[in-house]
Amino acid sequence: MPSPLPPSIPDTQLGLSSAEVHLLRQHQALALAPAPSYASSTVSSAQRYGSASAGRGRGSVRSSATSSRAGSAGSAAAGQGRLVLDAGSLSVLGAHFERVMGRIQERVDYLSAQTTMSTTSQSRSAASTIANADAEIARFKDILRQIDELETEFDKVRHIRDIVKSFRARVEGIGGRLGRR
Repeated sequence: MPSPLPPSIPDTQLGLSSAEVHLLRQHQALALAPAPSYASSTVSSAQRYGSASAGRGRGSVRSSATSSRAGSAGSAAAGQGRLVLDAGSLSVLGAHFERVMGRIQERVDYLSAQTTMSTTSQSRSAASTIANADAEIARFKDILRQIDELETEFDKVRHIRDIVKSFRARVEGIGGRLGRR
């Protein structure tokens, strides 16, 4: 005698957007799938994200006959677009979402750490660039100061040269006058 389907409600009546209903259906099918398929799915996700979610108390793979029956009934209801309301199916679905959320949180933590490392690296690089720019600005200012000093010396030498030219012209003028006498 076939077992009656457990109580369920249409998943479209949960107040979810169409994208959320679609996601719920996908995860309900994953969570309530037969144990071997589910276990391999968990392993591949854990390997992909480098997670050890089972060790973090996020749930375990179903192995009891009750869970298996709940999974079969839940899968049938999920295929009809309904959320199964029995305790076993909801427990399995809840544990599945805990594992998924754990993997997502691990990925967020990993990406946050990568972002922090990248930001720190860029900050160090920027600080180094700023220090180098400050050193070059100081060097440039020193060069400008030296140019100003040389221009001042140049003006002094030009002034002395003009005075010497003037004295030479006078001496030649006086020498020319004395030679004519």
